[in-house]
Amino acid sequence: MYSDAEAAALYDVMNPWKPESYRSDAFYTRLVMAADSVADFGCGTGSMLHHAREHGHTGRLAGLDPDSAMLGRAQARTDVEWVLGRADMSPWQHEFQLATMASNAFQCLTSEDDVINSLRAIRRSLADGGRFAFETRNPAAQAWLDWNPSNARDVVDANGRTVRVWHEVEEVDGDLVTFTETTDDGVGLRVDRATLRFLDPERLNAALVTTGFAVENQYGDFTGGALTAESKSIVTLARRV
Repeated sequence: MYSDAEAAALYDVMNPWKPESYRSDAFYTRLVMAADSVADFGCGTGSMLHHAREHGHTGRLAGLDPDSAMLGRAQARTDVEWVLGRADMSPWQHEFQLATMASNAFQCLTSEDDVINSLRAIRRSLADGGRFAFETRNPAAQAWLDWNPSNARDVVDANGRTVRVWHEVEEVDGDLVTFTETTDDGVGLRVDRATLRFLDPERLNAALVTTGFAVENQYGDFTGGALTAESKSIVTLARRV
């Protein structure tokens, strides 16, 4: 059965960082490459910061994530700072020009305390006028309706094995969606359970203002499109005030 390390490696196979192919990756890469110092909250396997360093970023790069297996892959590069922990555990004080939280990681903050405490810690990590870039799925688009076994995906993993991955929603409770991700490697099933929070723009922006941010720009996609009820994403650029 799949180990945590194998699952982290599979994540990289399924989610490669490719700014030339994915608009979300291009959006964050432009911001990162333009900033002298960057802290990536929920950095996962570190692929965004790896890419930045490999493509000439010479400033300070740091990543934080609570998953030790994911962070273990990130630590393959020793020219980036890596911290194991949650966003609200950030050790940084007024040190970065840019903070990021990519790949919908913001949705892992499932309680009001999680959101507020994490935003406060992210703000503390930023120098005066520093910016925070992140995205979250727009609840109006109901992305979870597509999370079902009929959309299973077959993937060749890092060891050359074909595995099947699918999702199933267990519960929708207000703005919380609990689901499972099942990985079938032909030997056994690995089942991971997660809960994500879908905040609408009004409550999201209220939390930002409460914690000392001003919303600079907010888009419905990664090309700067307007945020509408039909938008799949809420892409936010906020500034520390």
